[in-house]
Amino acid sequence: MTAPNCNPFVSAVFLTFSGNCKEALTFYQSCFGGTLRLETFEKGLQGYAEMPIVSASLVAESIVIHGSDLVHNEGRIPGNHMAIFIQCIDVKVRRALIQKLEFNKKILFEGNYNEKLIEITDVFDVRWVLYV
Repeated sequence: MTAPNCNPFVSAVFLTFSGNCKEALTFYQSCFGGTLRLETFEKGLQGYAEMPIVSASLVAESIVIHGSDLVHNEGRIPGNHMAIFIQCIDVKVRRALIQKLEFNKKILFEGNYNEKLIEITDVFDVRWVLYV
């Protein structure tokens, strides 16, 4: 069942990683739950210590994240050109999500949890914009 005036398309995000896609999506699974599927090459690739992830997908109730260890020729450039936007139902839910996303991070969020819009960067250099 879909809500009235909702777009029939599923929104998702696609992220590239530098050899740590499996670790990153497993971490996001611990934050959001859901089902994680990983596809690897049948044999190793030069330049990769482990079997690289060709395609991965995490499908959770509130988000769909796709990823890969394979990057464009120019390489992966973390930066502020992209962020994942999540609308949280309340400040309590957002605070719990921030704490999960900051797991194992040295610099933690020190701002005001009651702000309408909070931006954090996780341990994988992915920016998150969390709105209430």
